[in-house]
Amino acid sequence: MTDVGSTDEVVTIARGWWWLLLITGILWILLGIFILEAHYDSAVLIGLMVAIWLIFAGITEFMALGVVPGWKWVHAALGVLFLIGGVMALLAPFQTFTVLAGLIGFFLILFGAFECTFAIVGRNEIELWWLNLIAGILMIALGVWAAGYPGRSAALLIVWVGIGAIIRGVVDLVRAFHLHAAGEVVMAT
Repeated sequence: MTDVGSTDEVVTIARGWWWLLLITGILWILLGIFILEAHYDSAVLIGLMVAIWLIFAGITEFMALGVVPGWKWVHAALGVLFLIGGVMALLAPFQTFTVLAGLIGFFLILFGAFECTFAIVGRNEIELWWLNLIAGILMIALGVWAAGYPGRSAALLIVWVGIGAIIRGVVDLVRAFHLHAAGEVVMAT
């Protein structure tokens, strides 16, 4: 295994892989568009994405066991829980989606409450504290609206994941073209 010595070496290596970001960017955008079609397959796909993420998180926790010096039992317990959750989500992806949809309203209310609290507490240190307060109030309102009817929560989750996938794809495309352009500049000099 080679040891990369400097940031310039890492950037040089990354420039050679610009095409991989291009491919993942296109795939993320296509995934987002598919999800935004908002039909049964979108819900199943979101459930499967969660299953894969949970399984990957479980494997990562088990890998951390060999690296971290302490708290190994926490990583082992998290690894087991993530893997069990991932397998359960894999076996029942639509039910996974419905559970997530049910939790999204609660999550928005909780996150909005924290945002409002931090805005009020930090109003003397943060110049535009009121923007965080408004964002928190809007999150709480959206969470209450979504929690009022399961169909709204499901629609909100589909839109959230779909738009998130498209944004991720656009970011990957921009990074790919940026790395490719930087590589051409280096080769020209």
